[in-house]
Amino acid sequence: IVNDGSKDNTSKIGHEYAEKYPDIIRVIDKENGGHGATVLYGYFYALEHGADYIFQTDSDGQTLASEFQGFWEQRNEKKVLIGYRNHREDGISRIFVTKVLKMVLFLIFGIRVTDANTPYRLMPKKLLQKYIVKVPENFNLSNVMLTVLFLRGKENVQFIPITFRPRQGGVNSINLKKITKIGIQAVKDFRTIKKNL
Repeated sequence: IVNDGSKDNTSKIGHEYAEKYPDIIRVIDKENGGHGATVLYGYFYALEHGADYIFQTDSDGQTLASEFQGFWEQRNEKKVLIGYRNHREDGISRIFVTKVLKMVLFLIFGIRVTDANTPYRLMPKKLLQKYIVKVPENFNLSNVMLTVLFLRGKENVQFIPITFRPRQGGVNSINLKKITKIGIQAVKDFRTIKKNL
């Protein structure tokens, strides 16, 4: 559990479970750095601590833990498994943003992506190690960039449909103004990254 400066009881509850299940759960408390930076932080931590496979999901309850088993059964060292939000239940504005992102990625990188920013992915160590170094430090859309890099590198990426419910916990800090700002910056960043590929 990477606690990105949450002001709720995430850290307290997480540490209680970590004490109860020390071989299974670790809690990393860090200052707030945003979603993309926190995801990268967690990936680097997992790689540095010997993980063979890295699974990532968000903590707002929109995805289902019960669907992980199907991912795990399909894993292998040469395949990235990414859940795609087939029937999203988190609002029309989020669906619109995902469609715009798909179009931007096609225009800049020339690739078609089923769902670039989904928070449900299982990656083998070797493939994550190969591409994570190409993602800028603290990049806001790190999962998007990793998806792009996997596809441009012609890796075996398999998109699997997942359930995506309305937010079950936490507070949505993203509004249309913020999304627009993030989008404009992302286009600039994508162009810069493309030049360096």
